[in-house]
Amino acid sequence: MSIDNQIQVVLIDDDPHLRQALCQTLDLAGLKVLPLGEAAGLTARLSRDWPGVVVSDIRMPGMDGLELLAELHGQDPDLPVLLITGHGDVPLAVQAMRAGAYDFLEKPFASDALLDSVRRALALRRLVLDNRSLRLALSDRQQLSTRLVGHSPQMLRLREQIGALAATKADVLILGETGAGKEVVARALHDLSSRRSGPFVAINAGALAESVVESELFGHEPGAFTGAQKRRIGKFEFANGGTLFLDEIESMSLDVQVKLLRLLQERVVERLGGNQLIPLDIRIIAATKEDLRQAADQGRFRADLYYRLNVAPLRIPPLRERGEDALMLFQHFADEASSRHGLPLHELQPGQRALLLRHSWPGNVRELQNAAERFALGLELALDNAQDNPAAGVLTSTPGGLSEQVEQFEKSLIAAELTRPHSSVRSLAEALGVPRKTLHDKLRKHGLNFADSASHSADDE
Repeated sequence: MSIDNQIQVVLIDDDPHLRQALCQTLDLAGLKVLPLGEAAGLTARLSRDWPGVVVSDIRMPGMDGLELLAELHGQDPDLPVLLITGHGDVPLAVQAMRAGAYDFLEKPFASDALLDSVRRALALRRLVLDNRSLRLALSDRQQLSTRLVGHSPQMLRLREQIGALAATKADVLILGETGAGKEVVARALHDLSSRRSGPFVAINAGALAESVVESELFGHEPGAFTGAQKRRIGKFEFANGGTLFLDEIESMSLDVQVKLLRLLQERVVERLGGNQLIPLDIRIIAATKEDLRQAADQGRFRADLYYRLNVAPLRIPPLRERGEDALMLFQHFADEASSRHGLPLHELQPGQRALLLRHSWPGNVRELQNAAERFALGLELALDNAQDNPAAGVLTSTPGGLSEQVEQFEKSLIAAELTRPHSSVRSLAEALGVPRKTLHDKLRKHGLNFADSASHSADDE
């Protein structure tokens, strides 16, 4: 059993009379003490962020104080360990100080000497843990900025919410369109939580056949159904001690939703065909691309499960709402792909930036990442929803000089205008602010054709 963080001093001495006297001294000073008669097994009971100090005798049967010091510092070199020594063991205590002991007290010692040393050690421990917490918080913020790229107000808010929720035990419901990055957010919640050392189990409920979904999630015992020849541990049980990410929760049948509701409320799982209730220490992160409230009103989703899940909702904004985040993300993914393929890095040119900003990104970050990969490979690509993207079909990596970049920008502007309705070349030329002859020359130079425009009059060509 782990030692409670309310314990401030672990006192180890094999002499029961001295142990009782020292405990009384520390108790009267208002310190919470755990007295032990031996050192064996202590390290396994202390977490790395335990806020207390250890006071131990050196001479003890079994594991002595020096062995304990080495073992404790192997787990946390910053943990203060105070050693108690007899008169003849002073050279041994000096050796211990060189090995990292915080202090040593030579018997007999005054009560005030013990209290003074323990209080100073506790103050040092608080300072160490505070600094460690600050470094971890800074690392977490940097990690979030790397995973969830963007400076838009929506993304800043999302990162704040993730940082706040990660430290809690609350289950989370992630709301977001396809390709918005729901699993990325779920992994961030797990990795920034106290469960980071436990398993992260991701499962897409929409990808599971109805006939196997219960067995996959809850597990089964031998003979639970035809073909169940041996015990199977379900995903919930497998994620014990960690986090389970359940995507496309809206696709679960109403029967499975009942079982999920029970699991959320009672934190136990029962395998199919079994009678044993298995306790779970687990965090559930669910995700959906649908409006679950509307689905509940339509009878497709249990209302009680919706309200149970909707305690801590996180909405991921679609890419079309994030402004210039699209440019930052695109360059980020393109640079990653270039590095991965051993290709030179390409910077976005003005026309290409305009193209990315005007695209509606129906596939969200997933679509953008694929586009960035093609760009890094030097492939010309046409983005989806060309009607919403006036420059579709002209995004290529362009590492040329200024004149080449200007020509690329010019081509993208003309291509953009060609996607709009124009009754004639004259109206197209007027929209671009150039003479008709100049427009014909530029169409020829860039391989563009007015006949491919949204609408035109053949009489005026």
